[in-house]
Amino acid sequence: MKHLADMLIEQSREKKSVLVVGLDPDPRYFPEFLLNRMESRTNEEIAAAILAFNRIVIDAVAEEVVAVKPQLAYYEVYGSHGIHALEQTIAYARTKGLLVINDAKRGDIGSSSEAYAKAFLADGPMAGDMVTVNPFLGSDGYLPFVEEAQRQGKGLFLLLKTSNPSSHEIQNLTLQNGDLLYFKLAEDLSELMRTTAGENGYSFIGAVVGATYPAEAERIRGLLPHCIFLVPGFGIQGGKAEDLDVFFDENGNGALISSSRAIIYSYREGRENGEATTEQEMLQAIKNAARTAKEQINEVRLHSSANRG
Repeated sequence: MKHLADMLIEQSREKKSVLVVGLDPDPRYFPEFLLNRMESRTNEEIAAAILAFNRIVIDAVAEEVVAVKPQLAYYEVYGSHGIHALEQTIAYARTKGLLVINDAKRGDIGSSSEAYAKAFLADGPMAGDMVTVNPFLGSDGYLPFVEEAQRQGKGLFLLLKTSNPSSHEIQNLTLQNGDLLYFKLAEDLSELMRTTAGENGYSFIGAVVGATYPAEAERIRGLLPHCIFLVPGFGIQGGKAEDLDVFFDENGNGALISSSRAIIYSYREGRENGEATTEQEMLQAIKNAARTAKEQINEVRLHSSANRG
């Protein structure tokens, strides 16, 4: 069974990309050919539009990205119909050879975490290749995910230093020994990541580290050399391409850069509210936005690795 981190790195080399596109489908922003008069639509109709939207996005970005990242809240809000759209989205992404990161941010204790881990990492219809996990309940909350991922040849990303502006309120709390909370968690994970590394030196246990915090990322990278970072916040949230070099190692590996709204809603740019968009215009705009993001990221990571090499 191939190690998940090695699969990611092989995909990134083959596609010359470390871009991940988030599938955050908000029907309010859908073009009319997919959904009009949302207020009069049933959950079943909205979920069908979500699936159609996602298929267009996946078709547009498949050559430019290594993975797609469904954010589960956008599906759960429509109940069983939304979850079915998620399951079909995952299945469709796989037909395009894409890895799937379920952005679920799950975390519980004992048997509950075991059940979550099976739901997202085993072989059920909602399972992807990786899942985001909240580790702040402690090790009995995240170790069931580690164990299931290891059994299934899959992976996970533990929340460590997230991209949202208020993340400092908890993650930057100072402990009695002077460490910040997020850094203490990184210290606790360092040996586990070292001992689960694959052929390329990276563990299937990754961490979420926001693009909006490059200084913190540089410090975490020094402590976690075997950790692949999932990096949200690039684009609309304020993360800048020129700040991304610290997320990568000397070979340009070690990070996946995620962008969602800036890419999947790029067809809305420059259009007035209500101005019609065709399917082909939508697909081409998303393709162009994904390619531009990939090139911006590559310019930084490849230039940085050349300098450090």
